Amino acid sequence: MQADITSMIRLRMGAHDAHYAGNLVDGAKMLQLFGDVATELLIRSDGDEGLFVAYDSVEFLAPVRAGDYIEAVGRIVSMGASSRKMVFEARKVISAVDVAGQPSACDVLPEPVVVCRASGTCVVPIGCQRGLTHTS
Repeated sequence: MQADITSMIRLRMGAHDAHYAGNLVDGAKMLQLFGDVATELLIRSDGDEGLFVAYDSVEFLAPVRAGDYIEAVGRIVSMGASSRKMVFEARKVISAVDVAGQPSACDVLPEPVVVCRASGTCVVPIGCQRGLTHTS
């Protein structure tokens, strides 16, 4: 069965997320967001958090800095007996800007900037599936 289930979270990257010079955020933060999106997708599809098994691909496409707002989206693209193939995208929708005398200045971007894409597989053991959208 192919599920039409999507999930999205949006949050601001804080100073505690900056890991490198120039307030750059570690790319692993995007994978953490994708993990949270995957968990929601599995709960919506199967009523269980399941397990993330592997990423098939990950592309880091643009820098993310403290103060940026990131929107992480994902969807289930195929469902096996216990496996769930998913795709993810993280987009910057608000960017922190360096304006003299305004340390908290930000710009709403006219178009979101894709900062990361990934695909991966999660598993919900058959005994844990509650059949919310999946038919055995």
